[in-house]
Amino acid sequence: MRGSAPETPRNAPPAGRRRSRRARATGAIASAALLLPLISAAPAATAERAGSDTLQREFAAAAAKYHVPGSVLLALSYLESRWDTHGGSPSVTGGYGPMHLTDAATALAATPHHSEAGEDPRGDIARPRAATRAAAPAPATLPARLRTLERAAELTGLSPKKLRESTAANVEGGAALLAAEQKRLGLPLSGDAADWYGAVAGYSGASDTTTATTFAGDVYDVLRGGQRRTTDSGQRIVLAPAPGLAPRTEQVRRLGLAPAAADGVECPASVACESIPAPYQQLEGKDYGNHDIADRPASQKVDFIVIHDTEGTWETTIKLIKDPAYVSWNYTIRSGDGHIAQHVRTKDVAWHAGNWYVNAKSVGIEHEGFLAQPDAWYTEEMYRTSARLVRHLAQKLDIPLDRQHILGHDNVPGTTPATIPGMHTDPGPFWDWAHYFELMGKPFRPTGSPFSGLVTIAPDYDDHEPVYTGCVKPGETCAPHGSGAVRLHTAPRDDAPLVKDVGLRPDGSPSTTGVNDTGARASTGQQFAVAGREGGWTAIWYLGQLAWFRNPWWDPTALGARGRMITPREGLSEIPVYGRAYPEKEAYPEGVPVQAVTPLPYKLPAGQAYVLGATSPGEYLWAATFEPAGHKVVRGKDVYYEIQFGHRVAFVKASDVTIRPSNW
Repeated sequence: MRGSAPETPRNAPPAGRRRSRRARATGAIASAALLLPLISAAPAATAERAGSDTLQREFAAAAAKYHVPGSVLLALSYLESRWDTHGGSPSVTGGYGPMHLTDAATALAATPHHSEAGEDPRGDIARPRAATRAAAPAPATLPARLRTLERAAELTGLSPKKLRESTAANVEGGAALLAAEQKRLGLPLSGDAADWYGAVAGYSGASDTTTATTFAGDVYDVLRGGQRRTTDSGQRIVLAPAPGLAPRTEQVRRLGLAPAAADGVECPASVACESIPAPYQQLEGKDYGNHDIADRPASQKVDFIVIHDTEGTWETTIKLIKDPAYVSWNYTIRSGDGHIAQHVRTKDVAWHAGNWYVNAKSVGIEHEGFLAQPDAWYTEEMYRTSARLVRHLAQKLDIPLDRQHILGHDNVPGTTPATIPGMHTDPGPFWDWAHYFELMGKPFRPTGSPFSGLVTIAPDYDDHEPVYTGCVKPGETCAPHGSGAVRLHTAPRDDAPLVKDVGLRPDGSPSTTGVNDTGARASTGQQFAVAGREGGWTAIWYLGQLAWFRNPWWDPTALGARGRMITPREGLSEIPVYGRAYPEKEAYPEGVPVQAVTPLPYKLPAGQAYVLGATSPGEYLWAATFEPAGHKVVRGKDVYYEIQFGHRVAFVKASDVTIRPSNW
């Protein structure tokens, strides 16, 4: 099977990442790209740019005051925030500052995105799923993991406001919490980092042993490997490696936690995973929910893993997945500690992508977070556990680890012209694909010369800050922050109009800089055929047109690549593209309605080329009955190729195209 190499060790440093300009200037190693948050319009005190060693000294002072090893405090903070202040804005779980002190009473969000009106997450016109606008469940008493800032205020005597807004106070609060946990376990305030494993596990706030030990294990991996980076506020932080450190793991027994309910889960041993099943129940009449029983990969090859964000909190999301009349996805990952819940077996079909063809051939993973709100930042632990899960699933299901197969929800195509405007845009331009793939052991690297016929989009996340609007209010400019996406223009000039997406805007109106507008955007890891170069700009073929993005040799936003491309077969002036790879009508047996093979409102003209992804026979899963015995997989003679057509992928018929290698 593909990907039979052993799982990347947890303490293996990410490889292959270019240094950011800021890191090169300061000498800090950008060991992995950083997901910066959408920061609030009014900067808090944590956003101030003090001396570049101020935060390091604040860690040292807090460690000394509360008799906590400075290295442990630094490693713990790295897993929570990568030492960033996030401009004073809270995380999805209401966490503030480098120590992720949580104050979630006012941070709980409303309805997740699968409740949006007009959406059909099943994406099958043969059995359309009515849109579900579910009210967000009223929050119950908040668990202790969401109220650590309150406890830190009690321990330090500092005000909650100061703990939120001052980095020195925030770090002091974290040190006080860690020391208090050590005392609660009856352990000495030792200067030896090996003595703090139990307290670190307890700091996570996890309710089960598996999550607590996974979190603590990651902290100690950071301690052994060390870290060095420059934060979002320009602070240089150094944590020296301690390669021989052996923590006293038996201390975790003192926490008195139960193991997670992990029976039957499909997760690697290196993550904390529990089973929270999505119900499969008969509803009124012939209706049922909220997924389909299947037998993948025996019945259908799974080609894709789709990355989502929840647009809601863990508590809200878990309550909704238990509703048999709601929709479904395979996994949810919690922000604060990376805990994973599996809801639908990978052999079954969850309703998550809004495209039935993709649903039938994919696994969907939701991440607790928000695409475009100021509190939409993710912890390092979430990235790490998600990357391990995806790598595990890719090995299990024989899925290549590349951006043709690991898709965002925003890369899933509409099924017909009418569905394109309603397709989702998560996880959005602030998801750090470069860091994510580094953690999976598959960093994006040049595979061709700088003048090759293909490029892999790869801006430096730390320093690449294109303008976005609509993060807080429609039309309002978002605060500057890193992004893994480049913007595409009609000419090699910053003032040139953005390219158009006739699927999103049939009236021909231009694309915008909106955070949810995917019409003129290419994201990290996506590959395109080069159509021209001029000055510091590169042109690619995109949605049937020429699209330019800034890519100067002195500060490149793309890597040279090589691979296979498709172009229209000789004699064809243009060919159609599709949002699903359905079989020809002659393939359908009696009793299964023929599904229309409907082209999308784009054309792929002769002379243009697009990068080839997955190859699949035309397939359709007929699943319209509660009993899976009535389901059928229809396969035809038509073969389809997946291509990177725009921001979203698309499909073309193999009979319409010629495959050729790129020039390099």
